[in-house]
Amino acid sequence: MDLISLVSVPPIEPRWDAPWLAGLQVLVSYVLATAIVLALLALIIAIAALVFQGVFPSQVRDWAGKNIVIIFVAAAALGAVGGLFAWFINFDFGF
Repeated sequence: MDLISLVSVPPIEPRWDAPWLAGLQVLVSYVLATAIVLALLALIIAIAALVFQGVFPSQVRDWAGKNIVIIFVAAAALGAVGGLFAWFINFDFGF
């Protein structure tokens, strides 16, 4: 007895356009854009603190000297994630 001939299964195709996926993409793009802007702002402040010695207090210059490489790597990593997001999911800042 062949079970395949006894059962009639309609053709099933997945739907890739889930209605919540667009909202999730916008939410992730907001979070990613905010993180990129904050990382770039921290990088600008750190560079300015090291370049303009008299403007910032010594604690800020000390913080900038210790963390500028970490900030740069974080900004580069966020930029890479943003690029991958743009390539795979059609990145949108949401503005």
